[in-house]
Amino acid sequence: MAALKYAGLEDTDSEEELPPGWEERTTKDGWVYYANHLEEKTQWEHPKSGKRKRVAGGLPYGWEQETDENGQVYFVDHINKRTTYLDPRLAFTVEDNPVKPTTRQKYDGNSTAMEILQGRDLSGKVVIITGANSGIGFETAKSLALHGAYVILACRNMSRGNDAVQHILVEWHKAKVEAMTLDLASLQSVQHFAEAFKSKNVPLHILICNAAVFGAPWCLTEDDLESTFQVNHLGHFYLVQLLEDVLRRSSPARVVIVSSESHRFTEIKDSSGKLDFSLLSPSKKEYWAMLAYNRSKLCNILFSNELNRRLSPHGVTSNSVHPGNMIYSSIHRNWWVYTLLFTLARPFTKSM
Repeated sequence: MAALKYAGLEDTDSEEELPPGWEERTTKDGWVYYANHLEEKTQWEHPKSGKRKRVAGGLPYGWEQETDENGQVYFVDHINKRTTYLDPRLAFTVEDNPVKPTTRQKYDGNSTAMEILQGRDLSGKVVIITGANSGIGFETAKSLALHGAYVILACRNMSRGNDAVQHILVEWHKAKVEAMTLDLASLQSVQHFAEAFKSKNVPLHILICNAAVFGAPWCLTEDDLESTFQVNHLGHFYLVQLLEDVLRRSSPARVVIVSSESHRFTEIKDSSGKLDFSLLSPSKKEYWAMLAYNRSKLCNILFSNELNRRLSPHGVTSNSVHPGNMIYSSIHRNWWVYTLLFTLARPFTKSM
């Protein structure tokens, strides 16, 4: 009992009664969490019972959920003309106590982006995601937007970008999302995008370099560079350089570069151990689509590591990530052989 009292968990009339300094809250998507104002922390488990809860059903008739200027969720009762920060659904909660993982890993191959962001309020955060109109980019954009972030979908095809925005708004009509034109195969387009974003005079807390091409036939961009190298790496490299000042001013901020485990199966050095620039943007004769993809992904990782070394002292971190081998997306669309292989493998892949 002494230990409980010291921790602020001394015995009360009910195990559901919160200790002093604690508050019960809900996320936008209906999960209950607990805020400890004394230690300035939050947790999923009830501080006394250890139970997890979620609300059952939607808001009562006449109620609406809003967010104030500080990102705090509050509720409006239009019938009785009042507002409250107490979720009226808390009177109708059910227990949710999933089996804790037996490994040290918190998330696994079955985790979704929504699960990973569960309980986070990203109101006030500004995010740019390249290639966000489909696949991994879209799921990431949707999840961040549904948790309150202002998300910009940087897309080459504005028609598809606007369709993606509408899909997100259907799920939550107050989501802050918009599409902006960005063609990574054009350094001029990258520059125009950066200028257009800066003209908004908003911060940038998260930049996710997600867009990529895979299995593309050899071709040169308008900048006379091999397209896989420019789209997957150089375009993103240039984008980060142009937005570096905004990232620094917005710290803490982060850059996330979507790479691949396939970076392990290539090399960009010559026989003497020096960087061979001809391997990065090869001629048509020396081009192999898979190898070009692997090299671009290796460049992603080298860039991310160096970026983190340079910018982390200024409050901007950089990480490269491998999204997983068994994910079915549209990245294979450039060649029918890859499309066939991905189609055959689809029953064994993770769904978006």
